[in-house]
Formats: sequence, structure tokens, C-alpha cells
Amino acid sequence: MGTIDWQALHDAAHGATRHAYVPYSRFPVGAAALVDDGRVVTGANIENAAYGVTLCAECSLVSAMVMGGGGRLVAFACVNGDGERLMPCGRCRQLLSEHAAPGMLLDTVSGIRTMAEVLPDAFGPGALDAYAAGHPETGGADRG
Repeated sequence: MGTIDWQALHDAAHGATRHAYVPYSRFPVGAAALVDDGRVVTGANIENAAYGVTLCAECSLVSAMVMGGGGRLVAFACVNGDGERLMPCGRCRQLLSEHAAPGMLLDTVSGIRTMAEVLPDAFGPGALDAYAAGHPETGGADRG
């Protein structure tokens, strides 16, 4: 995929903050990502009075990507309501990793980083497949 227009991603992420639902924290977060098919997907945080079921901007973004046709994330940016860069939390890094294209880039508070740099030694589908392959009783030997 060619050159990444980071400013366009930041602008899209900042625009997404206008759709955040944040009656409790009053801290809008917007996220935008470039998908491997060229689409830009966005997301915003959606809070809930039961805080544990609040949806983060990254979750909203991944849901939009999957519902919009799938694909893999190539580049990602996340900002607050003032447009300042935010670093995805650990849970969100795991979520992004699951849907990342090889070499996915993130614009972080410390500069452009790869997914592998922000989540080294990530746990993912490959770990589950490797385990299942070594344990036929779990169904790994019979998977198609």
C-alpha cells in the first residue's frame, strides 16, 4: 500500500470524536484506520452506565471494518476530542493485533510504530492453532 496520509487519518479520527457517546467520562475518543483495500474506517467510544460494557473507539472501528466487508488494518491513529494523539490501551492493542495486516503501523505518542513494537509477542489465532495441532483431542487434527 503506498504512502500513508497520516494527516487524513488524524482528521478522520478527530471527526469521529463528534460521534462519541461520553456522558460519564466526558472524554471523547476517535479512531481511524486504513484498511488493506483502501477504505478508511472510523470509530468512537460509546460509554455505558455499566462501565465494564463501554465500547472503546478501537472496538467500534474494528466492528465497522468487519461489518463493512472485512479486511486487514494497515495504518491506525487515535485521538482525543482536542485531536491529540492517544496510545491504545493493552486491550485495544490486542484487538487491533487480531485484525492487523503484516507490518501494520500505528501513529503513537512516541512516533510511528509497528504493531509488533506496541504489542510484542502477541497472543493470537496462531497460538490457538499451534496448541490445537499438538492436542488432537481438542479437535485440532480434524479441522479442515
